[in-house]
Amino acid sequence: MGIFIMKEGKAKDKKADKKGDKKPRKDNNKEMIKEYTVNLHKRLFKMQFKKRGKRAIRELKKFAQTQMWVKDVRIDSELNHFIWKNGIRDVPNKVRIRVSKKKNQDEDAKEPFFCLVQHLDVEDFSGLRTETPKQQ
Repeated sequence: MGIFIMKEGKAKDKKADKKGDKKPRKDNNKEMIKEYTVNLHKRLFKMQFKKRGKRAIRELKKFAQTQMWVKDVRIDSELNHFIWKNGIRDVPNKVRIRVSKKKNQDEDAKEPFFCLVQHLDVEDFSGLRTETPKQQ
């Protein structure tokens, strides 16, 4: 059942082929910084108006968790102010953020790393890509 025949006539095992194709895992235990453009419009589509501001913050936290593999995500006050500046209903369609993964200095912390999400002020979103800025 686990063997199939190739066109050249060589038999190959499916299970062995699947095991050999694994990619090396990323090292998630290091500090890093990345810049992203997040499209909030598609994440808040068909969302009730009175829940958009809170949902936008929740979606940014969820985005940072998936990108940095960290459960502890902290939103900077400038980013919070940028999301809420037009009220609960008028959330910006796009936002440029810098996500920094840092070591947790607190001794009794549950997680070894935390993630800080900061706002980057840009005039135009065209041509922006995900970047890893050079550290000083």
